[in-house]
Amino acid sequence: MEAVNRKDFCPRNAFIDNPESIGYGATISAPHMHGYALEMLEPYLRPGMKALDIGSGSGYLSACMAHMVGERGKVVGVEHIKELVEASIRNCRKSHSEWIDNGLLKLIEGDGRLGYKSEGPYDCIHVGAAAPSKPDALIDQLNSPGRLFIPVGTTDQAIVIYDKDKDGKVSEKKWLGVQYVLLTDASTQKARLY
Repeated sequence: MEAVNRKDFCPRNAFIDNPESIGYGATISAPHMHGYALEMLEPYLRPGMKALDIGSGSGYLSACMAHMVGERGKVVGVEHIKELVEASIRNCRKSHSEWIDNGLLKLIEGDGRLGYKSEGPYDCIHVGAAAPSKPDALIDQLNSPGRLFIPVGTTDQAIVIYDKDKDGKVSEKKWLGVQYVLLTDASTQKARLY
């Protein structure tokens, strides 16, 4: 996290340990949550590995993941709000333009609930919004072995860690109680703003 300047990705209060609005009804998670996610995913964010960041928002966590997987790795960030995708690319270009140019970091508009199958399988997947139930479509895109870090639930939410072993067997562990925005589509999210 020290290698990627959060101020490039967070318009206000970049270093205060709270979620901050980035517009369009979206937030950038509090720094401690990014730290938790990177720590839990670290064994699957080694040089040369491939990661998927769902709900990539401002692009900050995707950029941190890109730093960790290095030039031989790949990170795909999926965000359903077009304006946030455009902003995340601009944010990343402030200090790490080469990651966008050489394909290490790909930031795209799409429905994160579906993942991004064409670049999979992924060694790890991070999701920055809560799924209502077990996210089978994302688990299917995990490598063997691989790890998924995702908040699950509607009102009573927890971070759930899904691990797929080398034989494809999936285990799940409820880890930490949280409160995230719900994983949704662009029209539903934008409708909440009016």
